[in-house]
Amino acid sequence: MIFIFYIFAAILIFFSYKSFRGGIDYLNFFKKELAKPKSNFTPFVSIIAPCRGLDEDLERNLTALFRQDFPNYEVIFVVDDEKDEAVKVIEKVSREGAKNAKSKIVVARKATESAQKAENLREAVLHVSDQSKVFVFVDSDARPAANWLRDLIAPLEDEKIGAATGYRWFISKKMNFASEMRSAWNASIASTLGANLKKNFAWGGSMAMRREVFENLKIREKWQGILSDDFVVTRAMKAANLPIYFVPQALTATVENCTFGELLEFTTRQMKITRVYAQSLWIQAFVGAGLFNLVMISAVIISINPPATAGGSDIFALFTLILVSFFSIGKSWLRLKAVALILKEYDNELKKQFWTQNTLWILSSALYFYNCFQALLSRKIVWRGITYQLISPERTSIISIKD
Repeated sequence: MIFIFYIFAAILIFFSYKSFRGGIDYLNFFKKELAKPKSNFTPFVSIIAPCRGLDEDLERNLTALFRQDFPNYEVIFVVDDEKDEAVKVIEKVSREGAKNAKSKIVVARKATESAQKAENLREAVLHVSDQSKVFVFVDSDARPAANWLRDLIAPLEDEKIGAATGYRWFISKKMNFASEMRSAWNASIASTLGANLKKNFAWGGSMAMRREVFENLKIREKWQGILSDDFVVTRAMKAANLPIYFVPQALTATVENCTFGELLEFTTRQMKITRVYAQSLWIQAFVGAGLFNLVMISAVIISINPPATAGGSDIFALFTLILVSFFSIGKSWLRLKAVALILKEYDNELKKQFWTQNTLWILSSALYFYNCFQALLSRKIVWRGITYQLISPERTSIISIKD
């Protein structure tokens, strides 16, 4: 049995090293993108922001959409109920931001066979200006910087690029274990994006594409009956052989806290969606998390109580623990250093995350394993008060709605 441990440990060390090398590439990619001159690509843009309920600091998040360093754009807010609590906030920020950009509120019909967000997006794109050349999609819990819009759409000047995407970075309003654990868990996904256009995916919370591409690929039609708008966009782009460009400057802060229950709900929901829309990624996450936990737990046990018949096994186990920890901490440190280049206004918060990002990685794999196992047992999720059953990538059933 000890030889099986040696084999699995060697595999984990190798993958940990590759991950560390990926961290170096990630930081270098951020530096390279930041060194590029400011883009002058400024076609008329429609920002589409679906809203449901009151996110933490919703007003600050939506106000940021009117403070973009960009000359020609509109903001389209879309809700599924004109009495939604978010409407008053939308009306307030729209009045105050009217001098910077035009805006409107669209009310979508209640979804019956797709995610409400997908139904909102399908309705919103019908109300964009005739001038609009680029569609930009943003989540209501994201807080984009002033340069976000200009930087996000910049790659689209090259008509060979299918879509441009940013990603989120969770920042706690007040540090607690659950919130910091969510940030560490999410960070490992953030660093899968980078220079390799073929491996990138679109994230619906900060995503852009040319109107022409959106219409040619029939994205609105593809959003019928689905739950994950961004997975559908990613699949459509890959099917059309159109690359997805990751824009580090379009990384957006999500500033909020969560409870332990919300941590489990959020992370498990992501893996359930991944299982349905990208099963191979779910399998990779499941196997990878299982390998990490198995080897690290075994290494601790062998270090403390080595088998009498396997001399030197305790040294190898300790060597495994040290190397994997070194590479994992190095990856976390490099990733945080890259993010700090972008989210400069959150410098103090990111400095506090130095300790959590560089320690909680050891628990992330355990959480991933739990998430993947839960995804194996059920396809039911709760998202913004609505309970869904994920039947297939093209079919979603609504079980219940909490008003």
